[in-house]
Amino acid sequence: MISVIFAVNHTIKNEIFRKMRKNIKNKVLLLASIAIISINSSCTQQDTKPTATANTTSVAGKIAYINVDTLQEKYGFWKTQADAIEAEQAKIESELQRSAQQLQNDIAVFQQKAQNGTLSEAEGSAAQKRLGQMQQSLETRRTTLGEQLQAKQMAFSEQLQKNIDEYLAIYNKDNKYDYIMSYTKSGQILYANKALDITEDVLKGLNDFKPTTEAATK
Repeated sequence: MISVIFAVNHTIKNEIFRKMRKNIKNKVLLLASIAIISINSSCTQQDTKPTATANTTSVAGKIAYINVDTLQEKYGFWKTQADAIEAEQAKIESELQRSAQQLQNDIAVFQQKAQNGTLSEAEGSAAQKRLGQMQQSLETRRTTLGEQLQAKQMAFSEQLQKNIDEYLAIYNKDNKYDYIMSYTKSGQILYANKALDITEDVLKGLNDFKPTTEAATK
């Protein structure tokens, strides 16, 4: 009997909290994927015909870039929604930790009674069943809350991309740029000419921009 309870306790410590840590890692990966989001405007085909030489091939075109690190830090929608998701995750983790702690406390009480020989066979069986149900309930709750949080994260990511796409289509409606690239310090581009940086200009417009759909992350 006691060995079964030890197994339940072991599962709580090594499965529930392992999955909670995995959720944290998934969130970090999600934010990282958002941070390197591809920001590409609709490109005009005018004046973009390639000209080849014997040794090199060059492509004509007007290029600008947006610093995504700055965008993440200063774009109101991004920051507000990311903070809300982080707060929601902290709330979920706190709830699961409280429930797991209560379960562990109940297990400890049961183990003590079992070791003292103060439990009848019927009482022991009933306690094991109750503790098993508590563990299953905790696992179900963890899964449900995790799925809800993931859905909010995905909705946020999709709405963020939509906001940027819609605004850049307006920003570049005169086809001033053939390409608008994304730049991050941790990205593959090692150097970017600051003269091509339109981050502040785009950032100001984005913070004033009202996208067509704002309900996705609410």
